[in-house]
Amino acid sequence: MDSLNRMARIAGLGYLIIFVTGFFANFFVLEGLVVDGDAAATFTNIGSNLMQFRWGIFSFLIMVIADVLLAWPLYLLLKPVNQDLSLLSAWLRLVNGAIFAVALVNLFGVLLLFGGDPYLAGFEPPESYARIQFLLDAFNYTWLIGLVFFGLHLLVLGRLVFRSGYIPKLLGMLLQLAALGYFIDSFAHFLLPNYTDYQSVFEMIVVIPGIIGEFSFTVWLLVKGVKQQVGNV
Repeated sequence: MDSLNRMARIAGLGYLIIFVTGFFANFFVLEGLVVDGDAAATFTNIGSNLMQFRWGIFSFLIMVIADVLLAWPLYLLLKPVNQDLSLLSAWLRLVNGAIFAVALVNLFGVLLLFGGDPYLAGFEPPESYARIQFLLDAFNYTWLIGLVFFGLHLLVLGRLVFRSGYIPKLLGMLLQLAALGYFIDSFAHFLLPNYTDYQSVFEMIVVIPGIIGEFSFTVWLLVKGVKQQVGNV
């Protein structure tokens, strides 16, 4: 029990780090600098706030490191339920982390465009605007591919939590609902040419279940933990 409780606390701390860094990088930095449909304004905003953009990349980097490391305590926490499924859940989370790390390369590419290297002088402003938009779009679409695997991870994780007997079943159901939200939003991006017409609806589909499910799980891991005797880790 002590070992499982320790894993629960570590996992909760990992989730908390992911929430804080991800919220800062995505909602404070990217959404504060990127102007949808206006590459020139986005270029100007990033160029005027390069340090803020760098902090956003750094926060994303901390987030992905925490995301990858979190796979281990979650595996140990749920190994007594089903070792094979727990291992599958961990691998799916690692795949998501690897894909997101690849996505981050695009944000470093954005920084390179503001590096002042001599070869950049050959780019006319419209070319620079287009390159910025291309790199940001590549970041978003690569991240979306990772979120498909993350949704699969949540689906398996939710199943394990539901069957555990030492974590509330409701949390397992909420995690699986969050997985469904990720699937719907990701595939809508890829399949709907007019996704932007319904973007606010799809964002609510993924954000509300995701925040409720994952944040509730985080709070439970940090506050409650594993209190009853279960099998050995």
